[in-house]
Amino acid sequence: MIKSMTAYARSDFTAPALSIAVEIRGYNSRHLDTALKLYHRYALLEDKIKKTLSRAVTRGRVEIRVSITETVENQQLFTINAPMADAYYETLSALKNRLHLTADISLELLATRSGIIDTADPEVNTDAIWPHLETCLNTALADFDAMKKTEGTALEADLKERLAFIESRIDEIESRADGLLPVYQEKLKNRITALTQGMVEIDPARIAQEAAFLADKSDISEELVRARSHLMQFRAMMKEAASCGRSLNFLIQEFNREFNTMGSKAADADIVHVIVAAKTELEKIREQIQNIE
Repeated sequence: MIKSMTAYARSDFTAPALSIAVEIRGYNSRHLDTALKLYHRYALLEDKIKKTLSRAVTRGRVEIRVSITETVENQQLFTINAPMADAYYETLSALKNRLHLTADISLELLATRSGIIDTADPEVNTDAIWPHLETCLNTALADFDAMKKTEGTALEADLKERLAFIESRIDEIESRADGLLPVYQEKLKNRITALTQGMVEIDPARIAQEAAFLADKSDISEELVRARSHLMQFRAMMKEAASCGRSLNFLIQEFNREFNTMGSKAADADIVHVIVAAKTELEKIREQIQNIE
């Protein structure tokens, strides 16, 4: 089953003392590229988050933002650097005496000094947070995967139409190639007649022999068989559950190789025009495949 690499999902968890929000965005990428935004005090959870993500996503750039807010009651949220406060106060007092000042040294003046009052980081209990975060993360990943499948279904429908077009072009090429022998015979007759100006009698047996040689040299039956095989493989891969983007991209390269060989061997203008149309559609398929996981 085809999955797109572009998707979005969000999940939230709320409890009396804890709230969690997980936001996931997916983009096209050749490999799995993960970008995690997480507040540094919860860094111990980063490895678990990435492992959970890697089990759900195999390819693409995934940006994940995790927001955790804890409500901490009855816990000191600020700390006082007493030695620095004492030293700063003594310095201000000495300066006041030296300059014979009468102004008071206010608490506001002391509090604005950087480093005297710091924010305290309450201890983080990651073991207590992780079960809730894991649930929230799995919910977001499930929604993320569902959106990828929805986008993939639309991609699959488009690819099936384009593959049907290419199959019809292969049928047309095969039909035109089957009728090339009499075309080569007629071309040889016309060429010889033009060169000899009708002064030399044309041997029908020799014309037939040379035309058969040209037809054999221009035979594209092997390329047609391989192209049909690629079609079958392409359709089979689209039904698989595993990531198939890279494999489909490889098949498109093989398709192009077969059509290029057909064009160089057939040496027929009508067939070349059909091949150009098929290759144009292949390029559109290749662009769509870049979105597939």
